[in-house]
Amino acid sequence: MQPFSHPYESCHLCPRGCGAQRSAGKRGLCGAGANLQIARSALHFWEEPPISGEVGSGAIFFSSCPLRCVFCQNQQISQGNFGHEVSVKRLAAMMLELQEQGALNINLVTALHYAPQVYDAVQMAREAGLSLPIVCNTSGYELVSTIRAMGDIVDVWLPDFKYASSDLAYALSGAQDYPQVATAALEEMLNQVSQRGTRVVGKDGALKTGIIVRHLVLPGHTDDSCAVLDKLWELAGNDIDISVMNQYTPNARCKAAGGNLARALTNEEYEVVLDHADDLGFEHMWWQQGGTVSESFVPPFDATGVDGPELSSFLPQTARTTQ
Repeated sequence: MQPFSHPYESCHLCPRGCGAQRSAGKRGLCGAGANLQIARSALHFWEEPPISGEVGSGAIFFSSCPLRCVFCQNQQISQGNFGHEVSVKRLAAMMLELQEQGALNINLVTALHYAPQVYDAVQMAREAGLSLPIVCNTSGYELVSTIRAMGDIVDVWLPDFKYASSDLAYALSGAQDYPQVATAALEEMLNQVSQRGTRVVGKDGALKTGIIVRHLVLPGHTDDSCAVLDKLWELAGNDIDISVMNQYTPNARCKAAGGNLARALTNEEYEVVLDHADDLGFEHMWWQQGGTVSESFVPPFDATGVDGPELSSFLPQTARTTQ
């Protein structure tokens, strides 16, 4: 049963609650209209090891975003709205195509402002033979009601927890309520996972059920990063994995503005945060080694894998070989 009722007539899918009449051709504050818009669908190798493994995560990057982070590395799609419009049946077919390519999972990247269509597409794909875990890759800025509605189709939650400070959240993402919203969202994710049992890791090391909370350490803001870790430990302890990232790369906007965000994170700053995580007692922790700033963790957003047949005309390889 579809858990959403006419959401695009007056959109309140995200904490912005803008009420945009997306079904009437208006766009929300996130930038999204009523039609699915996707920028890339391909194997992705730069997630945490339990997500990408050696074969790659089946990442589907959705256009638009409820946040407006000044340092965003994906501005081309998050704020520039690059992407191709597709149908729900086409999205379902993409998932099956990624499964054929050997993906470890289906990784829905910033998808919940399209939650009703994404929900339908996953259900369609599963009925057509999709057997991979569904990963929901999110900024963490989500409503509890949306998380709850998606709970029966999401196996792995991959949220950010960006800020402990409301002032910093407002300055960098225009979302003063981010810490409170992200806390409530994570609590609901924990509830959803507990209903499924517990953290499950396959023999191949892939996470099948569970939560990995990401935190990007920002230059000049290690105090807030440590406060984020304090909050995560208080909320969840070792019921979650954490991923502490050092890959911050200043974009053109941040370079032009100057200040701490115009530079990369120092090794010393990163070590402060990692040491704090160790002191708290996190057992499932992922971190990045040096050189990540010079590497590109941002794939080319060129509509790779987006256009193609809809589910009605798509047959998985297993079905084709038995006919």
